Amino acid sequence: MLQSDILMKNNSQYPIEISIIIPCYNKEDYLEECIKSVLAQQFHSFEIVMVDDGSTDHTGEICDRFAASDSRIRIFHTTNGGVTAARRYGLQQSRGRYVMFVDSDDSLFPNSVQLLYDTIEQTNADEVIGTCQTQHGITRDSKLRGWQDPVYLINDLLAVHNSFCVLWGIIFKRELLDGCLDIPREIITSEDILMQIKCLVKQPKVYFIGETVYLYNTGLPNHRRTDLDRIRVFDSELKKTLLPRWKEFSNGYLLHCIKTYESYLYTRRYYIIDYYKHLKKEDLSKIPFQDRIAFLLPARLAYYLIWLRKKLKFTIR
Repeated sequence: MLQSDILMKNNSQYPIEISIIIPCYNKEDYLEECIKSVLAQQFHSFEIVMVDDGSTDHTGEICDRFAASDSRIRIFHTTNGGVTAARRYGLQQSRGRYVMFVDSDDSLFPNSVQLLYDTIEQTNADEVIGTCQTQHGITRDSKLRGWQDPVYLINDLLAVHNSFCVLWGIIFKRELLDGCLDIPREIITSEDILMQIKCLVKQPKVYFIGETVYLYNTGLPNHRRTDLDRIRVFDSELKKTLLPRWKEFSNGYLLHCIKTYESYLYTRRYYIIDYYKHLKKEDLSKIPFQDRIAFLLPARLAYYLIWLRKKLKFTIR
């Protein structure tokens, strides 16, 4: 699109084309690289909305320094409310027709914004999803291309396959995000998956491209450990999200519960058994046998099966 065309659009409802929202919390070691990768994009009509979520290191100062030197950056300092609250606040403050999210310890590849923007303009999709690469040079490619069925994508997420980018590496139409970041504060892991499911239940038009647009720094230390109370809140919010289309996704929800059960057994937190004992009363016959065998075994025996699966999966990769 010509720059003159963009400027004509900017006189309409939205003053700029893309808002890139970066929630920040104690990421002083990675933040500069993140910001520089966004500022280096060749696309011209964008803003960076940074939300310092009550950082206790030098993160806030780094944000202020960059904001003072570049008018495309707007910085907001808030009390700590969690990453979803920071994203939600950033969205409320943003002014773009489209929205992207970047985590403050990750970065964008050159020309990523232009690639995603051109595709969403050409296809009129509600969201366009690219691929990502880790800092070790490993490309995480779902192999999905073109238009994809939201029902398939939801079931993929419920099965914890996570084969595609769920929040970052994506450009969204702003309207699609309405209500999708209203997630309880207690949910501190997989909040991005829940947000994407909230988007997908609206039956949006979703388009995949093969280009690598996002650099994801995997394995970085964090202090987020999900306890049983948080699992309860997550399951409740997930079920509420799926309820309007429960016939389609009830089996997917059961599979999600089984996979969460397995993740707890893998770390030998056997107290999860009582919480998920209600699954014994459910009809699991439509869940593939390989996905429910661990649940059917005694917990301490199931641990070794889960451990072996993960070891083989890691070895094959």
